Amino acid sequence: MAKKKNYTLSTDNFKKFLIVTLGVFILSTGLYFFTIPNNLAAGGVTGISIIVSSFFQNIPISFIILFFNIFLNALGIIIIGREFGAYTIYASLALSFFLRVFEIFVPLSGTISDDLLINLIFGMIIQGAGISLVINAGASTGGTDILGKILEKYTRLSFGSSLALIDGCITLGAILNFGPTIGMYSLLGVVLNSTIIDKLLQGFNSKYNITIISEKLEEINTYIIRDLYRGSTIYNAEGGYSSTPRKILTTIVDRKDYIKLRSFVKAKDEHAFMFISHVSEVEGEGFTYEKKDI
Repeated sequence: MAKKKNYTLSTDNFKKFLIVTLGVFILSTGLYFFTIPNNLAAGGVTGISIIVSSFFQNIPISFIILFFNIFLNALGIIIIGREFGAYTIYASLALSFFLRVFEIFVPLSGTISDDLLINLIFGMIIQGAGISLVINAGASTGGTDILGKILEKYTRLSFGSSLALIDGCITLGAILNFGPTIGMYSLLGVVLNSTIIDKLLQGFNSKYNITIISEKLEEINTYIIRDLYRGSTIYNAEGGYSSTPRKILTTIVDRKDYIKLRSFVKAKDEHAFMFISHVSEVEGEGFTYEKKDI
C-alpha cells in the first residue's frame, strides 16, 4: 500500500511540474513577442524590469527579471516562510530561462505588429493563459505577488489592494519613462490581464449543478453512481400545481460528465425535467480529494 501511495504522489508531482513548465513557457512567449518589445509595463516583475532595462539596454531583460526574482524569492522565504512554495521559486526562475532561450535563438529586431493595441491584446491573452495554468496547478509565478503578501502582512491593506497599489506604481513609472500613451496602454494591460486570468480560472474549475425530476430517477441515479463515479442527493418534494409527491435528484459533475449524463437522461426519459447551473468552484470528496472506497 505504501509503495502505491508514493507512486501516486510522485506522478502527481510530475504532472504538476509539467503543467507549471508549460504555463511558464506560454507566459514567456506572450512577454517576449508582444509585451516586452512594446515596453508595455503592465505590472509585475516584468513591468519593473521593462522600465529598468530602458536604462541598461546592454543587459538582456531576462537577466534583469532573474535578478528581481531571486531578490524577491529570498525576501519571500525570509518573511513569508512556509507559505512560500518550491513551485513558485521554480516558476519564477524558469521564466528567465525561457526568455533567455528566446533571446539567443529567436532574436527580435522589432515588434510583431505596428499596432500597439493588437500587441497588447495578444500579449495579455497569451500571458493570461500561461499564468492561469500555473495558478490552476497550485503554484504562482511569484514576482510582485511576494511584495503583495508582505504588504498584506505588515499593513492594513488586503492582498488585492496591495497588488493594485504595486501595479499602480509600476504603471506610473511607465508613464514617466515611456510617456502617457505607453503608460495608459500598460494600465489597460493590468486590467485585461486580471480579467482574462479570472475568466480562464473559472473555466478550469467550472462544474455543473444538475437537478433532475424524472420517472426513471432510480436508473439515472444508478448511472451517476456506477458509471460517472459521482455522488447524488435525492429528496422528497411535492408538485406545486398537482400536489403530486415526487422525488428530485441533484448532483454536481464536470463538463465531460455533464454531456454524458444529459445524453443518458434524454435516452431514458424524454419527458424528464432537468435544469443546470454553473458552479465556479467545488470543495469536497471526489473533487478536491479522492473519494473514499466504501
